[in-house]
Amino acid sequence: MLSIIFSFIALVSCNTDDPRRGVDPDPENKDSVIVEQFYFGADLSYVNQILDHGGQYRDVGEVRDPYKIFKDHGANLARFRLWHNPQWTREVYGDAGTQLYNDLYDVEKSIRQAKAQGMEVLLDFHYSDTWADPGSQRVPAAWREITDIDVLADSVYDYTLKTLNYLNQKGLMPELVQIGNETNCGMMLTGGVDGFPACNVCDGNWANMGAVLNSGIRAVRAVSVDSDIKTKVMLHVADPVNVDWWFEQATSEGGVTDFEFIGFSYYPIWHTGISLDRLQETVAGFVTKFKREVVILETAYPWTVQGNDNYNNLFGGEPPLPGYPYTQDGQLSLMKAITQKLVSAGASGVIYWEPAWISSDMKDKWGTGSSWENNAFFDFDGNTIPTIDYMNYEYDTND
Repeated sequence: MLSIIFSFIALVSCNTDDPRRGVDPDPENKDSVIVEQFYFGADLSYVNQILDHGGQYRDVGEVRDPYKIFKDHGANLARFRLWHNPQWTREVYGDAGTQLYNDLYDVEKSIRQAKAQGMEVLLDFHYSDTWADPGSQRVPAAWREITDIDVLADSVYDYTLKTLNYLNQKGLMPELVQIGNETNCGMMLTGGVDGFPACNVCDGNWANMGAVLNSGIRAVRAVSVDSDIKTKVMLHVADPVNVDWWFEQATSEGGVTDFEFIGFSYYPIWHTGISLDRLQETVAGFVTKFKREVVILETAYPWTVQGNDNYNNLFGGEPPLPGYPYTQDGQLSLMKAITQKLVSAGASGVIYWEPAWISSDMKDKWGTGSSWENNAFFDFDGNTIPTIDYMNYEYDTND
């Protein structure tokens, strides 16, 4: 996948033969944000577990390596979540459980396979033993007894440093690191003992939150010094309506300024505060205001309301967006529309969440199989569907 380089006004490249590329920006414009690469990303965090439990992926009718499938269809970035000590991922299998998933060693395997296909990697630190999202930001069990913010900040620093040092020594340093996942009201908000440092920014605890975020960022920078890969840092909130407030407060009240990327989740069925029609102008506003690269870190849309197992699906009960039916064509059209709006806004990429979460015998806390197979880029027989090629579409850079 060829890189795409953006300024506020134009996409930048010396190669004008690629219709996704534009003209050089004004070199005197000190406020421009230059994007060295537009990321067509896929969160493939479940792939190893699916393969271990009977899932198969097909392309052109043949069973193939899913990492290669995504690379062949235009993905240039793979995103992987990292949990601190996810013992539950083994325990859900009972006596049949043999390993952890989404821990460091599973992530090591994923990164190795993604890099073998030539993809860059985004490592998503959840700083939790389980899912971190706006509704759940649980303290890792190992840190529950902490009562001093300096000790918590040191723990975040040491853990982040140790993780990245390990990967760097293996030649697997990620190109991008995400400090926290959908941290709308903060990080590590529940599950600690009384006296655990308050990091709830919805209650105004920006000083503590800033200390935690800056510790993670410092660890990234410390490892990058001795790495051939100079890793960039992302911060992440859910829903674009939260971006202005959160990043204003993070930079001013939290003192968090050493990061390159603003990331947000945008599931247009759920996140209705910014309509698809307003997405381009909204994202362009983020780029202009914060002088950072901007990416959609998570998005998805159903291609059917049907399921392929007994695990209830998360999407499909809501009315479809006007003009985008729950069909393969509708899903493809929406992904092309979202991506075009990001390209036109001067943003840096779109990452689809779990497009390979097909049905299999894998388990999580809530079911066996997948609650997402109707959003995947594979049909119920494991064959790729047309949406996967939205990453190879030639987008208009002249808007």
